[in-house]
Amino acid sequence: MQQYETVIILTPLLSDDAAKEVIAKFRSILTDNGAEIVHEDNWGLKKLAYPIEKKTTGYYHLTEFKAPGELISKLEVEYKRDERVMRFLTVALDKHAVAYNAKKHSGAFLKKAKPETSNEEVAG
Repeated sequence: MQQYETVIILTPLLSDDAAKEVIAKFRSILTDNGAEIVHEDNWGLKKLAYPIEKKTTGYYHLTEFKAPGELISKLEVEYKRDERVMRFLTVALDKHAVAYNAKKHSGAFLKKAKPETSNEEVAG
């Protein structure tokens, strides 16, 4: 099974509960068709780079999953049919992207606090 990552932008007119319902719908489409969800990240309401359907914000959600290739076309048809989805993008991840995402999920890229250095001069 290939690993994929999909980002959807939902209309900002949805309430939080309605947005969670849409995300749950697509999650169930994935799991019902044999996909394994690796990671999900809810980015929330963000400003769009350009207006889409006269809207300047959108509700972003990222899902990383392993699935057979034929499931992707079925998933994208469901995205197109749902009027609450303004945009979507699904990409296949190569081995380097999978390794990068695994490191990112484990917290390897979090900035560590620098130890405070003392500015005391040493008298010699």
